[in-house]
Amino acid sequence: MKKFYFIPAIIALACIFVSCSMSKEAKGYRTKINGNWQLQTVVTEGIVLASQTKAELLNEADLQCFVGSSWNFENKTSLGSYTINQNGGECASLKRNIRWSIYEANGEPKLFQFKKVDNRYKVMEEGNAGYRFTILQLDNTTMKLRSDVTFEGKPASFIYNFIRH
Repeated sequence: MKKFYFIPAIIALACIFVSCSMSKEAKGYRTKINGNWQLQTVVTEGIVLASQTKAELLNEADLQCFVGSSWNFENKTSLGSYTINQNGGECASLKRNIRWSIYEANGEPKLFQFKKVDNRYKVMEEGNAGYRFTILQLDNTTMKLRSDVTFEGKPASFIYNFIRH
């Protein structure tokens, strides 16, 4: 009799595992993202920034401070980091640890997502908040991500252009 209870339990676990598994496409994205990258440019769409206007990205620093930043992504652990340089004293230098993944929703484009974590890998943002980016382009040497925002009540975007470092 116990064998009959055991078989449905295994089938249920297998179904859960299959439904939670990552698609082949997402695994390919993770493999391509793995490694060291440099953020070359951040372009705005739907936003006109005057020279005196500051645009804070990722609740961290001004857009210009992120240009030239170094990013690292480790596929096996889903951990990584980004480092902002001082840029001639204009920016505060910092290194931020992150936990990253590929978000998949049926019928939607794949999204790159991450959360800032502390040295113990606990999420730092209130409410377990994180960041999501549409993957516009990804190959072995370049990565382009889009973050959609609302600016002055209108849809706008930041486009992050990375090169493998």
